[in-house]
Amino acid sequence: MAAPLVRDRNFIGGRWVDGTAGARLPSTNPATGEVLGVVPDSGPQDVDRAVRVATEAWPGWRAIPAPRRAEILFRTAELLVSRKEDLARLMTQEMGKILAETRGDVQEAIDMTYFVAGEGRRLHGYTTPSEMPRKAAYCVRAPLGVVGIITPWNFPVAIPSWKIIPALVCGNTVVFKPAPETPLVAAAFVAVLEEAGVPPGVVNLVTGGDQAGAALVDHAGLALVSFTGSTEVGLGVAARCAARGVRVSLEMGGKNAAIVLDDADLDLVTDALTWSAFGTTGQRCTACSRILVTPHAHGAVVERLAARAASLRVGSGLNAATEMGPLVSEAQRARVEQYVALGRSEGTRVVVGGARVAPTGFEHGFFYAPTVLDGVRPPMRVAQEEIFGPVVGVIRCATFDEAIDVTNGVRYGLSASIFTRDVSAAMRAVEEIRTGIVYVNHGTIGAEVHLPFGGTRHTGNGHREGGLQALDVFSEWKSIYIDYSGRLQRAQIDRE
Repeated sequence: MAAPLVRDRNFIGGRWVDGTAGARLPSTNPATGEVLGVVPDSGPQDVDRAVRVATEAWPGWRAIPAPRRAEILFRTAELLVSRKEDLARLMTQEMGKILAETRGDVQEAIDMTYFVAGEGRRLHGYTTPSEMPRKAAYCVRAPLGVVGIITPWNFPVAIPSWKIIPALVCGNTVVFKPAPETPLVAAAFVAVLEEAGVPPGVVNLVTGGDQAGAALVDHAGLALVSFTGSTEVGLGVAARCAARGVRVSLEMGGKNAAIVLDDADLDLVTDALTWSAFGTTGQRCTACSRILVTPHAHGAVVERLAARAASLRVGSGLNAATEMGPLVSEAQRARVEQYVALGRSEGTRVVVGGARVAPTGFEHGFFYAPTVLDGVRPPMRVAQEEIFGPVVGVIRCATFDEAIDVTNGVRYGLSASIFTRDVSAAMRAVEEIRTGIVYVNHGTIGAEVHLPFGGTRHTGNGHREGGLQALDVFSEWKSIYIDYSGRLQRAQIDRE
């Protein structure tokens, strides 16, 4: 497996190289607290070197026809298929989620890579009639240049694939800074791209923390920064890029709600919301954080969800019997603890969970019990702020209309869902909920790569990842006019 061989290196200009500062950043197994390896804690000099190399590589890469660029991406997908289990096991060790989920993470990258590679033979522009005689008018996509990509730790292969693969097929070069919690699996992903035949300098990896991220965001050589992470950090990235006129694509936080009406199938609700609230230990931007229940269903939903949460097997993600792994770090566990304490102080009732757990043999891991809060009211901080852990709050709503208002009553707008047998209520929810994703009779998590992914309001800045819409982030439109009339023709002026 490639990752252990490259865990202490950056990848710049087609070579695995040391960081210039000599500082190291550990990668820790959150189930055991053990250090898995070290990587460079890179600084501005490393970032500058990577951007300069990517700048030099860009003319050659953009000159390769898009179908040929796509052939490299097809090979990448095939290699990901062959390495799926190795990458999944490394990911479970490095960020904690269970193997079923890490396999899904790699599969999403496989799906994304196959899908986007197919666009290498399209990358459609369009033709249109000119308003003038003997004049052709059409438009094409053009690459941007060097793209800076900053990704989080919760989907350390899938999310980089959402960004790197479309950037490459469009003809851009990349400087990739992964989250400091998951550098080993990022290096393994880049090693697959290298083996697939991506030319030197086209994809560059710079590991590190805040210093490396800030140096990348502020680098004058970038045409675009694509960022996934918290809203607070993302808004800061946007401000810094705007000051220099640099494009920015943001995928940020969520406070996702599931509406459960009185006529809902409660067996389905229990299955779906257990997965939606506690899958990936609640560390998903699409995780269900609020359950909005109408009166007759309220008691049953709380009882069923609490019983299921209490029965979940918590432990190492490498154990096939485990249903929920650890949080990614001690800092993340402390954050969850603080929010549960805040919920108690605000008057919520902890129905189940609300404490650390220490599975036998994993006493040094960062585990926290699946937690259900009842008596949550919409103005509470636990109902407004992203917790990013295995905590879900239940809010009693008197009517369907109130549930819609509460769903929309946060600053985020990523994902929402509704459980009902009433098609009229379902379709009204689809129309009236102001999120980028709406599910009917499903939880708030799960996405397919051929549809756009992203949110409204403080979840993003209007761009989408996934689907053909991802190509709009990593390319710009060029309009072309060819006048073969042999005379001066002035659009909008030369009209009879």
